[in-house]
Amino acid sequence: MDLGVKLGRKVAAGTHPFTNVFAGFERIQAVREIFGSKTDEVLGSLMVEVTEGRGYMRISDKEDAIMVNAKYLREGAEADIYLDVIHELVHVRQHGEGKELWDRRYEYVDRPTEIEAYMVAVREARRIGMTEDEVVQYLKVEWIPDEDFQRFLANVGVKRPRN
Repeated sequence: MDLGVKLGRKVAAGTHPFTNVFAGFERIQAVREIFGSKTDEVLGSLMVEVTEGRGYMRISDKEDAIMVNAKYLREGAEADIYLDVIHELVHVRQHGEGKELWDRRYEYVDRPTEIEAYMVAVREARRIGMTEDEVVQYLKVEWIPDEDFQRFLANVGVKRPRN
């Protein structure tokens, strides 16, 4: 599947300009909708920290940067990384708007900032041709219990998987 972007899968650990790690995202309509006329400016100043740590991808809680696990960047499915970048870009915008990204009043699957970011990613997943079952597989992570995952799917507008 040609997503119209290039992923810097072999980028060394460390901090790099966003466009050196994730090229072409400024041309993606979903990204342009996230930032509007400021897309080029935001992506041009955004940094990516490639780490050997845990997890997949997240926004830094200390600075305007996306943190990505080096192993995930090297070995993750292209569509998953693509959608995760879009998801994290929503968080970059939310952070810039002063929203609380880690609001502990909500469980992760109910957190408004997460629901918004995942809804953008789900919309993009459908646009690139992923089936509903593929979207469910993209959203499934090992640390969300099944009962919570079913609520999460409903929160982001995805049909529950067939048994």
